[in-house]
Amino acid sequence: MSFYETLQDQTAEERSYLRGAPIIAAVFRGEITLDSYIAFLTQAYHHVKHTVPLLMACGARLPERLEWLREALGEYVEEEMGHQEWILNDIRACGGDAEAVRAGVPAQPTELMTAYAYHVIDRGNPVGFFGMVNVLEGTSIDLATPAAELIRERLGLPDKAMTYLNTHGVLDQDHIEFFRKLMDRLEDRDDQQAVVHTARIIYRLYGDLFRSLPMPRPEAVQ
Repeated sequence: MSFYETLQDQTAEERSYLRGAPIIAAVFRGEITLDSYIAFLTQAYHHVKHTVPLLMACGARLPERLEWLREALGEYVEEEMGHQEWILNDIRACGGDAEAVRAGVPAQPTELMTAYAYHVIDRGNPVGFFGMVNVLEGTSIDLATPAAELIRERLGLPDKAMTYLNTHGVLDQDHIEFFRKLMDRLEDRDDQQAVVHTARIIYRLYGDLFRSLPMPRPEAVQ
């Protein structure tokens, strides 16, 4: 079994916790409101704006023996630059107050998730950050594209309100193959365990993020 496969196997319970968030099931039943969608985008903004800083911080802390991984991070930085602005544009297209979101504070699970990623990089093994990459990219592929179409149809939104979900679903198809190849080059046991440990924690915190979103009221989805 490759390390990428081991990573998926050893995080199965935590991945199920995330996917078991009630609002995810509600979306796939067609039960979604504009308020819930904007709330999701709001929390997405507050963690996505940290993606490039986290990638750069991780690259700066990697040891010389992992220079090949540092070079790969450069590709990630180029791909992820400015995605938080896409989210704000989606919020505007939904009629939301994007500048209020920009100036606001994240929900506690969102803040804890990003804070933990910085902690891993600064105080632990920086390779562990790839556990967060595994969670976000894997979840994007599984959920983003099908959810985007359901949300757009249910709420009657224009395509310009779905940029983040639509684009990430497509981009991360390529990213996950790139990620798989990187993980399968990791040979150090401590590095591998750092990735698994971080992925387990981030799955839990990301699951809590989804549980913090407002559930659509029955009368609002009739």
